[in-house]
Amino acid sequence: MSDVESGDRPEKLGIREVAVLAGVSHMTVSRVLNGHPNIRPSTRQRVMDVIEQLDFKPNSAARALATQRTQRIGVIVDSSVEFGPTSTLRGLEFAARSGGYSVTSVAMQDDASLTPEAAVGHLIAEGVDALCVVAPRSSSVSALRRISIDVPVLVVKAAKDPNFLTVSVDQQLGTTLAVDHLVALGHRDILHLAGPLDWLDARGRERAFHARIEQWGLKVRPIVVGDWTADFGYDYAVGLKGVPEYTAMFVANDEMAFGVVHGFHDRGIRVPEDVSVIGFDDLPLSRHFIPPLTTVTQDFYALGVKAMEVLRAALEGREIPQRSKIPSELVVRASTAPPRSS
Repeated sequence: MSDVESGDRPEKLGIREVAVLAGVSHMTVSRVLNGHPNIRPSTRQRVMDVIEQLDFKPNSAARALATQRTQRIGVIVDSSVEFGPTSTLRGLEFAARSGGYSVTSVAMQDDASLTPEAAVGHLIAEGVDALCVVAPRSSSVSALRRISIDVPVLVVKAAKDPNFLTVSVDQQLGTTLAVDHLVALGHRDILHLAGPLDWLDARGRERAFHARIEQWGLKVRPIVVGDWTADFGYDYAVGLKGVPEYTAMFVANDEMAFGVVHGFHDRGIRVPEDVSVIGFDDLPLSRHFIPPLTTVTQDFYALGVKAMEVLRAALEGREIPQRSKIPSELVVRASTAPPRSS
Protein backbone atom coordinates (compact mmCIF):
# COMPACT_ATOMS: atom_id res chain seq x y z
CA MET A 1 0.00 0.00 0.00
CA SER A 2 1.34 3.44 -0.88
CA ASP A 3 2.04 5.92 1.84
CA VAL A 4 -0.17 8.98 1.55
CA GLU A 5 1.24 12.25 2.75
CA SER A 6 -1.23 14.88 3.82
CA GLY A 7 -0.14 17.17 1.00
CA ASP A 8 -0.82 14.47 -1.60
CA ARG A 9 -4.43 13.89 -0.65
CA PRO A 10 -7.03 14.79 -3.28
CA GLU A 11 -9.18 17.78 -2.34
CA LYS A 12 -12.34 15.65 -2.67
CA LEU A 13 -12.02 12.07 -1.55
CA GLY A 14 -14.27 9.41 -2.98
CA ILE A 15 -14.53 5.65 -3.30
CA ARG A 16 -12.42 5.66 -6.47
CA GLU A 17 -9.54 7.48 -4.74
CA VAL A 18 -9.63 4.95 -1.90
CA ALA A 19 -9.66 2.14 -4.47
CA VAL A 20 -6.58 3.47 -6.30
CA LEU A 21 -4.58 3.83 -3.09
CA ALA A 22 -5.63 0.37 -1.83
CA GLY A 23 -4.94 -1.24 -5.19
CA VAL A 24 -8.48 -2.62 -5.60
CA SER A 25 -11.57 -1.85 -7.67
CA HIS A 26 -14.09 0.74 -6.55
CA MET A 27 -16.69 -2.05 -6.28
CA THR A 28 -14.44 -3.83 -3.77
CA VAL A 29 -14.30 -0.68 -1.66
CA SER A 30 -18.07 -0.46 -1.90
CA ARG A 31 -18.45 -4.04 -0.72
CA VAL A 32 -16.12 -3.43 2.23
CA LEU A 33 -18.11 -0.35 3.27
CA ASN A 34 -21.34 -2.35 3.13
CA GLY A 35 -20.04 -5.33 5.08
CA HIS A 36 -20.17 -7.81 2.21
CA PRO A 37 -19.06 -11.22 3.53
CA ASN A 38 -17.23 -12.40 0.38
CA ILE A 39 -14.14 -10.22 0.82
CA ARG A 40 -10.76 -11.65 1.73
CA PRO A 41 -9.64 -10.50 5.20
CA SER A 42 -6.34 -9.15 3.83
CA THR A 43 -8.16 -7.12 1.19
CA ARG A 44 -10.69 -5.82 3.70
CA GLN A 45 -7.89 -4.78 6.05
CA ARG A 46 -5.99 -3.01 3.24
CA VAL A 47 -9.06 -1.00 2.30
CA MET A 48 -9.85 -0.17 5.94
CA ASP A 49 -6.25 1.00 6.48
CA VAL A 50 -6.54 3.46 3.58
CA ILE A 51 -9.95 4.66 4.83
CA GLU A 52 -8.53 5.29 8.28
CA GLN A 53 -5.37 6.95 6.94
CA LEU A 54 -7.36 9.32 4.77
CA ASP A 55 -10.10 9.85 7.39
CA PHE A 56 -12.49 9.02 4.55
CA LYS A 57 -16.20 9.67 5.20
CA PRO A 58 -18.26 7.85 2.54
CA ASN A 59 -20.95 9.94 0.94
CA SER A 60 -24.27 8.14 1.38
CA ALA A 61 -25.64 9.27 -1.98
CA ALA A 62 -22.53 8.10 -3.81
CA ARG A 63 -22.63 4.81 -1.93
CA ALA A 64 -26.25 4.31 -2.92
CA LEU A 65 -25.39 4.86 -6.58
CA ALA A 66 -22.49 2.43 -6.42
CA THR A 67 -24.43 -0.32 -4.65
CA GLN A 68 -27.98 0.40 -5.81
CA ARG A 69 -28.86 0.56 -2.10
CA THR A 70 -29.79 3.44 0.18
CA GLN A 71 -28.86 1.77 3.49
CA ARG A 72 -32.37 2.56 4.71
CA ILE A 73 -34.86 0.19 6.34
CA GLY A 74 -38.57 0.91 6.23
CA VAL A 75 -40.64 -0.05 9.28
CA ILE A 76 -44.42 -0.28 9.48
CA VAL A 77 -45.73 -0.31 13.05
CA ASP A 78 -49.37 -1.31 13.40
CA SER A 79 -49.52 0.65 16.66
CA SER A 80 -46.86 2.81 18.29
CA VAL A 81 -48.88 3.25 21.50
CA GLU A 82 -48.12 -0.04 23.24
CA PHE A 83 -44.84 -0.62 25.09
CA GLY A 84 -43.80 -3.63 23.01
CA PRO A 85 -43.85 -2.11 19.51
CA THR A 86 -42.05 1.01 20.71
CA SER A 87 -39.30 -1.01 22.39
CA THR A 88 -38.92 -3.28 19.36
CA LEU A 89 -38.52 -0.24 17.11
CA ARG A 90 -35.84 1.18 19.43
CA GLY A 91 -33.86 -2.06 19.26
CA LEU A 92 -34.12 -2.18 15.48
CA GLU A 93 -33.02 1.46 15.17
CA PHE A 94 -29.98 0.85 17.40
CA ALA A 95 -28.92 -2.21 15.41
CA ALA A 96 -29.50 -0.35 12.14
CA ARG A 97 -27.32 2.61 13.17
CA SER A 98 -24.60 0.25 14.35
CA GLY A 99 -24.58 -1.38 10.91
CA GLY A 100 -24.58 1.87 8.93
CA TYR A 101 -28.31 1.85 8.14
CA SER A 102 -31.01 4.42 8.81
CA VAL A 103 -34.67 3.72 9.62
CA THR A 104 -37.82 5.36 8.29
CA SER A 105 -40.99 4.31 10.13
CA VAL A 106 -44.72 4.85 9.80
CA ALA A 107 -47.34 4.02 12.44
CA MET A 108 -50.62 2.73 11.05
CA GLN A 109 -52.91 3.51 13.96
CA ASP A 110 -51.55 7.05 14.28
CA ASP A 111 -53.26 7.82 10.97
CA ALA A 112 -56.60 6.08 10.40
CA SER A 113 -56.47 6.90 6.68
CA LEU A 114 -53.13 5.11 6.21
CA THR A 115 -53.75 1.66 4.71
CA PRO A 116 -51.07 -1.05 4.52
CA GLU A 117 -50.89 -0.43 0.77
CA ALA A 118 -50.32 3.29 1.33
CA ALA A 119 -47.73 2.65 4.05
CA VAL A 120 -45.77 0.30 1.78
CA GLY A 121 -46.04 2.75 -1.12
CA HIS A 122 -44.73 5.60 1.03
CA LEU A 123 -41.71 3.63 2.23
CA ILE A 124 -40.87 2.23 -1.20
CA ALA A 125 -40.97 5.79 -2.56
CA GLU A 126 -38.39 6.67 0.10
CA GLY A 127 -36.07 4.13 -1.51
CA VAL A 128 -35.87 1.64 1.37
CA ASP A 129 -33.78 -1.48 0.89
CA ALA A 130 -36.05 -3.68 3.03
CA LEU A 131 -39.30 -3.59 4.98
CA CYS A 132 -40.08 -4.68 8.55
CA VAL A 133 -43.61 -4.92 9.99
CA VAL A 134 -43.83 -4.65 13.80
CA ALA A 135 -46.80 -5.72 15.98
CA PRO A 136 -48.87 -6.82 13.01
CA ARG A 137 -52.56 -7.58 12.85
CA SER A 138 -53.72 -10.42 10.65
CA SER A 139 -55.49 -7.91 8.38
CA SER A 140 -52.22 -6.07 7.77
CA VAL A 141 -50.34 -9.26 6.90
CA SER A 142 -53.12 -10.30 4.53
CA ALA A 143 -52.86 -6.91 2.81
CA LEU A 144 -49.08 -7.33 2.44
CA ARG A 145 -49.61 -10.60 0.59
CA ARG A 146 -51.64 -8.76 -2.03
CA ILE A 147 -48.90 -6.20 -2.69
CA SER A 148 -46.00 -6.80 -5.05
CA ILE A 149 -42.88 -5.81 -3.08
CA ASP A 150 -39.43 -6.09 -4.63
CA VAL A 151 -37.38 -5.80 -1.42
CA PRO A 152 -36.94 -8.26 1.47
CA VAL A 153 -39.89 -8.16 3.90
CA LEU A 154 -39.72 -9.29 7.52
CA VAL A 155 -42.82 -9.64 9.69
CA VAL A 156 -42.53 -9.79 13.48
CA LYS A 157 -44.82 -12.74 14.15
CA ALA A 158 -44.62 -16.19 15.69
CA ALA A 159 -46.07 -18.36 12.93
CA LYS A 160 -43.89 -19.42 10.02
CA ASP A 161 -44.79 -17.70 6.76
CA PRO A 162 -43.93 -18.82 3.22
CA ASN A 163 -43.97 -15.24 1.93
CA PHE A 164 -41.92 -13.36 4.52
CA LEU A 165 -38.97 -13.60 6.84
CA THR A 166 -40.15 -13.80 10.45
CA VAL A 167 -38.81 -13.17 13.94
CA SER A 168 -40.74 -13.27 17.20
CA VAL A 169 -40.72 -13.73 20.92
CA ASP A 170 -41.73 -17.31 21.68
CA GLN A 171 -45.40 -16.75 22.55
CA GLN A 172 -46.14 -20.44 23.06
CA LEU A 173 -43.27 -20.85 25.52
CA GLY A 174 -44.32 -17.79 27.52
CA THR A 175 -47.95 -18.88 27.70
CA THR A 176 -46.97 -22.42 28.66
CA LEU A 177 -44.75 -21.11 31.47
CA ALA A 178 -47.63 -18.98 32.78
CA VAL A 179 -50.17 -21.81 32.77
CA ASP A 180 -47.70 -24.30 34.26
CA HIS A 181 -46.89 -21.87 37.07
CA LEU A 182 -50.56 -21.55 38.00
CA VAL A 183 -51.08 -25.31 37.80
CA ALA A 184 -48.04 -25.91 40.01
CA LEU A 185 -49.63 -23.63 42.62
CA GLY A 186 -52.74 -25.81 42.56
CA HIS A 187 -55.08 -23.85 40.26
CA ARG A 188 -57.49 -25.92 38.18
CA ASP A 189 -59.92 -23.20 37.00
CA ILE A 190 -58.18 -20.45 35.02
CA LEU A 191 -59.75 -17.66 32.93
CA HIS A 192 -57.92 -16.14 29.98
CA LEU A 193 -58.38 -12.43 29.31
CA ALA A 194 -57.11 -12.17 25.73
CA GLY A 195 -55.96 -9.26 23.64
CA PRO A 196 -57.70 -8.29 20.37
CA LEU A 197 -57.65 -11.49 18.34
CA ASP A 198 -56.83 -9.69 15.08
CA TRP A 199 -53.42 -9.09 16.65
CA LEU A 200 -51.18 -12.05 15.84
CA ASP A 201 -49.51 -12.07 19.27
CA ALA A 202 -52.88 -12.12 21.02
CA ARG A 203 -54.06 -14.97 18.82
CA GLY A 204 -50.84 -16.88 19.47
CA ARG A 205 -51.26 -16.59 23.24
CA GLU A 206 -54.93 -17.57 23.08
CA ARG A 207 -54.19 -20.70 21.07
CA ALA A 208 -51.25 -21.66 23.29
CA PHE A 209 -53.42 -21.16 26.39
CA HIS A 210 -56.16 -23.48 25.18
CA ALA A 211 -53.63 -26.08 24.03
CA ARG A 212 -51.97 -26.15 27.45
CA ILE A 213 -55.28 -26.18 29.35
CA GLU A 214 -56.38 -29.20 27.34
CA GLN A 215 -53.04 -30.93 27.94
CA TRP A 216 -53.55 -30.51 31.69
CA GLY A 217 -57.18 -31.65 31.45
CA LEU A 218 -58.45 -28.44 33.07
CA LYS A 219 -61.83 -26.81 32.80
CA VAL A 220 -62.26 -24.87 29.55
CA ARG A 221 -63.88 -21.48 30.04
CA PRO A 222 -64.91 -19.08 27.26
CA ILE A 223 -62.22 -16.44 26.94
CA VAL A 224 -62.82 -12.74 27.48
CA VAL A 225 -61.48 -10.59 24.62
CA GLY A 226 -60.02 -7.25 25.64
CA ASP A 227 -58.37 -4.31 23.88
CA TRP A 228 -54.92 -4.24 25.60
CA THR A 229 -55.88 -1.30 27.86
CA ALA A 230 -55.94 -1.06 31.65
CA ASP A 231 -59.39 0.55 31.38
CA PHE A 232 -60.80 -2.62 29.83
CA GLY A 233 -59.32 -4.76 32.60
CA TYR A 234 -60.73 -2.45 35.25
CA ASP A 235 -64.21 -2.32 33.70
CA TYR A 236 -64.26 -6.10 33.41
CA ALA A 237 -63.31 -6.60 37.06
CA VAL A 238 -65.73 -4.07 38.55
CA GLY A 239 -68.54 -5.46 36.39
CA LEU A 240 -68.36 -8.90 38.00
CA LYS A 241 -70.90 -9.99 40.60
CA GLY A 242 -69.40 -11.56 43.69
CA VAL A 243 -66.11 -13.44 43.86
CA PRO A 244 -65.39 -15.26 40.58
CA GLU A 245 -65.65 -19.05 40.48
CA TYR A 246 -62.26 -19.29 38.78
CA THR A 247 -59.22 -18.97 41.05
CA ALA A 248 -56.71 -17.52 38.58
CA MET A 249 -56.50 -15.30 35.52
CA PHE A 250 -53.97 -15.37 32.71
CA VAL A 251 -54.11 -11.88 31.21
CA ALA A 252 -52.64 -11.29 27.75
CA ASN A 253 -50.69 -8.17 28.73
CA ASP A 254 -49.61 -6.31 31.85
CA GLU A 255 -51.70 -3.20 31.24
CA MET A 256 -54.98 -5.14 31.27
CA ALA A 257 -53.70 -7.04 34.32
CA PHE A 258 -53.12 -3.72 36.13
CA GLY A 259 -56.73 -2.76 35.43
CA VAL A 260 -58.01 -6.14 36.63
CA VAL A 261 -56.11 -5.90 39.93
CA HIS A 262 -57.34 -2.33 40.44
CA GLY A 263 -60.94 -3.35 39.69
CA PHE A 264 -60.76 -6.35 42.02
CA HIS A 265 -59.39 -4.11 44.78
CA ASP A 266 -62.32 -1.71 44.38
CA ARG A 267 -64.69 -4.67 44.58
CA GLY A 268 -63.05 -6.06 47.72
CA ILE A 269 -61.65 -9.08 45.83
CA ARG A 270 -58.12 -9.79 47.02
CA VAL A 271 -55.16 -10.57 44.75
CA PRO A 272 -53.75 -13.18 45.14
CA GLU A 273 -55.77 -14.49 48.10
CA ASP A 274 -59.08 -14.69 46.17
CA VAL A 275 -57.82 -14.66 42.57
CA SER A 276 -54.26 -15.01 41.27
CA VAL A 277 -53.41 -12.74 38.34
CA ILE A 278 -50.57 -13.23 35.87
CA GLY A 279 -49.70 -10.87 33.01
CA PHE A 280 -47.53 -10.83 29.91
CA ASP A 281 -44.79 -8.29 28.90
CA ASP A 282 -43.04 -7.40 32.19
CA LEU A 283 -43.49 -3.65 31.84
CA PRO A 284 -41.11 -1.51 33.93
CA LEU A 285 -43.95 -0.73 36.37
CA SER A 286 -44.90 -4.38 36.88
CA ARG A 287 -42.39 -4.92 39.68
CA HIS A 288 -43.65 -1.82 41.51
CA PHE A 289 -47.39 -2.52 41.29
CA ILE A 290 -49.32 -3.56 44.43
CA PRO A 291 -49.04 -6.48 44.50
CA PRO A 292 -45.97 -6.77 42.25
CA LEU A 293 -47.16 -8.58 39.13
CA THR A 294 -46.18 -12.09 38.15
CA THR A 295 -45.67 -11.90 34.40
CA VAL A 296 -43.88 -13.17 31.32
CA THR A 297 -40.84 -11.21 30.15
CA GLN A 298 -40.52 -10.37 26.47
CA ASP A 299 -37.21 -8.86 25.42
CA PHE A 300 -38.63 -6.49 22.84
CA TYR A 301 -35.32 -4.68 22.39
CA ALA A 302 -33.53 -7.94 21.55
CA LEU A 303 -36.40 -8.69 19.16
CA GLY A 304 -35.71 -5.48 17.25
CA VAL A 305 -31.99 -6.24 17.14
CA LYS A 306 -32.69 -9.75 15.83
CA ALA A 307 -35.02 -8.36 13.15
CA MET A 308 -32.25 -6.09 11.88
CA GLU A 309 -29.73 -8.95 11.94
CA VAL A 310 -32.00 -11.06 9.73
CA LEU A 311 -32.66 -8.17 7.33
CA ARG A 312 -28.95 -7.42 7.00
CA ALA A 313 -28.24 -11.06 6.25
CA ALA A 314 -30.91 -10.98 3.53
CA LEU A 315 -29.54 -7.77 2.02
CA GLU A 316 -25.94 -8.96 2.11
CA GLY A 317 -26.66 -12.32 0.54
CA ARG A 318 -25.86 -14.41 3.61
CA GLU A 319 -27.79 -17.51 4.66
CA ILE A 320 -30.58 -16.65 7.04
CA PRO A 321 -33.16 -18.63 8.99
CA GLN A 322 -36.71 -18.21 7.76
CA ARG A 323 -37.88 -18.11 11.35
CA SER A 324 -36.07 -16.76 14.43
CA LYS A 325 -37.41 -16.80 18.00
CA ILE A 326 -36.42 -14.87 21.12
CA PRO A 327 -37.06 -16.94 24.29
CA SER A 328 -39.53 -15.65 26.88
CA GLU A 329 -39.18 -16.08 30.64
CA LEU A 330 -41.51 -16.21 33.64
CA VAL A 331 -41.00 -13.68 36.42
CA VAL A 332 -42.73 -14.79 39.63
CA ARG A 333 -43.84 -12.03 42.00
CA ALA A 334 -46.61 -11.54 44.57
CA SER A 335 -49.77 -11.53 42.42
CA THR A 336 -49.95 -15.34 42.27
CA ALA A 337 -50.39 -17.82 45.13
CA PRO A 338 -52.08 -21.16 45.86
CA PRO A 339 -55.87 -21.06 45.32
CA ARG A 340 -58.26 -20.07 48.08
CA SER A 341 -59.81 -22.85 50.15
CA SER A 342 -63.20 -24.02 48.93
